Amino acid sequence: MSQTFEFYSERADDAAAEAKAATLDNVRERCLRAERTWRGLANQARRTLLQRQKADAARVAKRIEEAAATAG
Repeated sequence: MSQTFEFYSERADDAAAEAKAATLDNVRERCLRAERTWRGLANQARRTLLQRQKADAARVAKRIEEAAATAG
């Protein structure tokens, strides 16, 4: 199962809410660490998606270029 930016971002938001509601310092710190981790995963997922989109666009452009060269 591929995880998405939205999934990771939602988990980060959940962890942030838990941290805000926590009454114990150690629980708050644990939730804040979890939030940072989820946000890092969300950013990584976004970067991966953007890189994949760029690579797909480059492949399409190359195919069009090759088709034009073959036809003409």
